[in-house]
Amino acid sequence: MRRESIYKHYIPAINGAPANIEAFWFAFSVSRLLVNDKGPALPLARSLAELGISAVRTQYLGTLEGKPCYSAEISSDIVAPVGMSFRDLRSTFTILEEDLWLLAGRALQIVNWDQTHQYCGRCGEKTETLTEERAKRCPACGFSSYPRLSPAVIFAVFKDDKILLSHNAAFSGKWYSISAGFLEPGETLEDCIRREIKEEVGIEIKNIQYFGSQPWPFPNSLMLGFTADWASGDLVPDGKEISDAGWFTSANMPEVPPKKVSIARDIIDWYLDGKSGNP
Repeated sequence: MRRESIYKHYIPAINGAPANIEAFWFAFSVSRLLVNDKGPALPLARSLAELGISAVRTQYLGTLEGKPCYSAEISSDIVAPVGMSFRDLRSTFTILEEDLWLLAGRALQIVNWDQTHQYCGRCGEKTETLTEERAKRCPACGFSSYPRLSPAVIFAVFKDDKILLSHNAAFSGKWYSISAGFLEPGETLEDCIRREIKEEVGIEIKNIQYFGSQPWPFPNSLMLGFTADWASGDLVPDGKEISDAGWFTSANMPEVPPKKVSIARDIIDWYLDGKSGNP
C-alpha cells in the first residue's frame, strides 16, 4: 500500500539540461500525453525533432534513474507520429510504470502553468521565466507566479465494520469510491471533511485521522487522505453530485477505482485488509 518515494529515483531540476542525450519526453497536446502504441510507452529520444514533431515550449524536469526528462507543450494541430498516439493521462494508468506516471502528472501541471502564465495576471506584461526556481516574474510590476497546487481531501468513513462508498454523478462508469472535495478559503482540512460529507450524504463524522497524500494532476491537486468514523445521521445523497451511497462490507463491495496509483484504492484496500497497519 505504501509507495516508495519517487525521490529515490528522481532528481528534480530546472537547469543543467544535458545536451544530445537520450531523454524521456512528456509531450502533451491539449492535456493528452504522447505515447508509443507498442513497446516502451514513453518516447525516448535526444530531441522531439527525432520523433518528427516540434514543441511550442519545453521545460527541463531533472533526471529519473539518471535519464534526463523533459515536458513539452505540443500544438493541438500536430498529428502524432506513426506508431504513436496522444492519450488522456488517466488512460495511461495501465501502460506507464508508476514513477513515470507520477512524473507525467508533474509534467502536465508544469506545461499547463507555463502555458497560462506567459503574461502577468496583475498588469498584463510579458513574464520572464526565472532560472533559480520554478517561477515567472513580471519585469514591470514584480509580481511572481508559481505552479499552482489545489489542496483537496479524500476520505473514507466507517460505521462498525462497514465502509461508506458513493457513486458520483460525474463518474463515467458504475464504480463507487470514497468521498472527496476541494478546500475552500479559510477552512482547515478537518472542517473541509466535515462540510463535504454533510453536503454529499447528510451525516456527521468523528475521529478524523490522517492517512497519506498523493499528487493528482486533474487538474493540479494535492490529495490529502483521511479516515473517519460515522457519528450520527442517515445517508441522504444530495442527488446532484452524489447519485447513490451506501454502507458496504468486504463481502458485498461494488466496483471500485483501479489499484494503480489511486490513493482512493489505497484506503479501500487498507479497509479490505482489515485495517492492518497504521493509517
